[in-house]
Amino acid sequence: MAVLVDEAIWPFRDRRWAHLVSDESFDELHAFAERLGLPPRAFHRDHYDVPAELRDEAIALGAQPVSSREVVRRLQAAGLRRRRTAAE
Repeated sequence: MAVLVDEAIWPFRDRRWAHLVSDESFDELHAFAERLGLPPRAFHRDHYDVPAELRDEAIALGAQPVSSREVVRRLQAAGLRRRRTAAE
């Protein structure tokens, strides 16, 4: 299975961000994020937010570059998609 990263197209606070996900498990995702140096606060429900400047490093570590649609499709297929709740 794989760790995936989409394009860094998501704007927030004057930066562009990508999403890092696993289509296998959250354990795989958390381990990869730790290797990439992402802090735990970068995790949101089912993905990590990755600043544009770290995206190439994520790919060098083995993340597969995919589209945003592919990220969602693979999360859903793996049963790992966690939607926002009314409390969030």
